[in-house]
Amino acid sequence: MPDLLSVESISELGWGVELFAAVMLTLIGRYLTMRALKVLGEQFEKTTNVWDDALFKAAQGPLSWFILILGLIWAVQISDGYLDMVLFSPANLDIVRQLTFIVLTMVFLVRFITLAEARLLDGLQAQAEGAQGRLDPTTLHALAKLTRLSVVISAVLVALPTLGIEITALLAFGGVGGIAVGFAAQDLLSNFFGGLMIYLDRPFAIGDWIRSPDREIEGTVESIGWRLTVVRTFDKRPLYVPNSVFAKLALENPSRMTNRRIYETIGIRYKDASKMGQIVRDVHAMLQEHEEVDQDQTLIVNFNGYGKSSLDFFVYTFTKTTNWVKFHEIKQDVMLRIIRIVHEHQADFAFPTTTVDGIDQLIYSTDFPEPQQGDCPK
Repeated sequence: MPDLLSVESISELGWGVELFAAVMLTLIGRYLTMRALKVLGEQFEKTTNVWDDALFKAAQGPLSWFILILGLIWAVQISDGYLDMVLFSPANLDIVRQLTFIVLTMVFLVRFITLAEARLLDGLQAQAEGAQGRLDPTTLHALAKLTRLSVVISAVLVALPTLGIEITALLAFGGVGGIAVGFAAQDLLSNFFGGLMIYLDRPFAIGDWIRSPDREIEGTVESIGWRLTVVRTFDKRPLYVPNSVFAKLALENPSRMTNRRIYETIGIRYKDASKMGQIVRDVHAMLQEHEEVDQDQTLIVNFNGYGKSSLDFFVYTFTKTTNWVKFHEIKQDVMLRIIRIVHEHQADFAFPTTTVDGIDQLIYSTDFPEPQQGDCPK
């Protein structure tokens, strides 16, 4: 009996030592790995490349968990060698190890794509206004979503055989049930392909101002999903539009206009008719010299009509800017200069008037008969 106890004691001591060593080596290995990643990440953050920053930051969490889970499996294997009970068979431990690798690899790739997307988006927003690149935020979001979806689907397809599920049988079932699912999810699929067409054709992007003459849709695009597009109206209400709607309506994108137009009709008094020609010439010259008017676009100033109370000329020109606020500042400046030009010629603007002709003289007579009794009411 003492010999047996001593053997069991030695066995338990050996198991404890090996288990402690496995835990310590796992923690030390994890610490050294995380420290190395942190140091390398700090060095690569000094560069302008966004990919290496995202790579090291995305790898920290999955790699830490991978080391811990491997250490746990190692500890289980050590315990299984010393204890009489079988905790896990080698086959099950191998499945856990493979699934751990597949899941953490998927998490790493999804995190890497998300971080790279955020950094690239920051770079696009930092570009100067009006700068055009090969990549825009809408395309970036679409590529990131497709890549993440591809990673998840690939991980699931790789994990299924590990769990003993045959992909061929699953595909056969999917082929039979696909028709029923297609009919049940017809609207969902139409919205999905509508979103795909938006990403491919790119009639608008996130941040664009859009409006439709067919529907009461007008506002700024906030997000483009696979099913819905969120449009923020100018009174700050969110408008959720199914993507399939955009395949059936005409859409206008004012955000992509090249210029903004000033088109105004101005009337002067009929008695200033002799000054119309010079006023029109001076207004035209003023617009040709204006620094905010695009001289490469159509510029017209002409007398074009006899109004009921005015002689009318019109101004037709385009500004260089497309910014809504700045456009109105430029338009105000143009209109104020036109006022000065008209007044410089001792002319004035017309307004509706009524002239009564044919009464040359008003005669007032005091020869009225005296009122008789009964003429006035009591």
